[in-house]
Amino acid sequence: MELMSPVESMMLLAESPGHPMHVAGLQLFQTPAGAGPEFVRELCQALRSSDDVAPLFSRYPARLPGGLNLGWSAAGDIDLDYHIRHSALPRPGRVRELLELTSRLHSGMLDRHRPLWETHVIEGLADGRFAVYTKIHHALVDGISAINLLQGSLSADPLDEGIRAPWSSPARVADPAAAPSGLQTLARAVKSIPRLGTSTLGLARSALLEQQLTLPFRAPRTMLNVPIGGARRCAAQSWSMQRIKDVKNAAGVTVNDVVLAMCAGALRAYLSDQQALPEKPLVAMVPVSLRTADEGAGGNAVTAVLANLGTHVEDPAQRLATISSSMRANKAVVAGMPRPQAIAMGMALLSPVMLGGVTGSAATPPPFNVCISNVPGARNPLYVRGARLEGSYPMSIAANGQALNITLVASGDRLDFGLVGCRRAVPHLQRLLDHLETSLKDLERAVGI
Repeated sequence: MELMSPVESMMLLAESPGHPMHVAGLQLFQTPAGAGPEFVRELCQALRSSDDVAPLFSRYPARLPGGLNLGWSAAGDIDLDYHIRHSALPRPGRVRELLELTSRLHSGMLDRHRPLWETHVIEGLADGRFAVYTKIHHALVDGISAINLLQGSLSADPLDEGIRAPWSSPARVADPAAAPSGLQTLARAVKSIPRLGTSTLGLARSALLEQQLTLPFRAPRTMLNVPIGGARRCAAQSWSMQRIKDVKNAAGVTVNDVVLAMCAGALRAYLSDQQALPEKPLVAMVPVSLRTADEGAGGNAVTAVLANLGTHVEDPAQRLATISSSMRANKAVVAGMPRPQAIAMGMALLSPVMLGGVTGSAATPPPFNVCISNVPGARNPLYVRGARLEGSYPMSIAANGQALNITLVASGDRLDFGLVGCRRAVPHLQRLLDHLETSLKDLERAVGI
């Protein structure tokens, strides 16, 4: 049995049928010219033949007394016919039908008696495209490592006929002799807690005096910060990266600042439509990767900062400036922390949400209003057996008290947005896509484009 890290244990502890804790990717492919009607079926069969499963994809929670989530077991014989499923969309085979199916697939928990992942190969889109939806438990991967695994299994060569399944992709592994054991990792995390308390209190005191740090529990309570059910609704759309960069260059900010401002404008409009826009600005939790270039694809190496979204400000340019200032100050605070403390701080920000998953209640006031995550993807076109990847839409986690999640992947010349919301608490989720487009146009006008 392999010992779990505290983060992995927390991800499992917070899960229930109403609060599944998996992340997922919906990949949309254009079939190659000349592909026959059996192309997708043959691709699915080839994936089921990829039976050299990496250790990460053989893990499931060990059965311990009292239901404790402390260790991993490894499956010796993995039933790939169970984990890899072939589906077809009903007519008329629009993206709408694809997202309805994705919403249902994203609502169900993974079976804890088996390795914690599933892949669904989906055909039947009227325009000849097909999709692959893969979900993996957050205890195994964070959002960045999930996208890395999914895109890392594809090829940059459209003529490559090979299959490299995500579950069999070799991950870069550090020298085992130099890697700390699970007990050593746990001991280091425990030892860091007193330092975390001292340093975080000092940072908070300094930030309050200098008005630099956006602190938790200052967010207003909104219709997005309520107890949720298990049913999900998913929405997805792509935007041109060049449009984002044009705003970035004109305003002298970062790409992520523009993305946050785009989301802030959309949320302001959506909540106004629902007559639910608070007077105080919304606060976003923004994950920040701590992963280094030489780390493998699995695991969780992420912290978080809080960003003032400036939704109380009507002027898009002023809202963008507010967001940029908030992000710059908060990232500077995290940069001054040792990595174990930065990870612990991220856990502290998430702990009220995780606790809500256990207790079934939402924190009052909420630590933040919405999670907005920007995940880097591949810079060049990718293919599987000549089928070109046209969209890589991340589908993340809605949690108790956090009914909406916005995650996007920057892939080459586009940004692929994936929205996940509680089906009951976030009505008409797809309208947020229209508001995102309007918000980007407002930013373009505000900076003179």
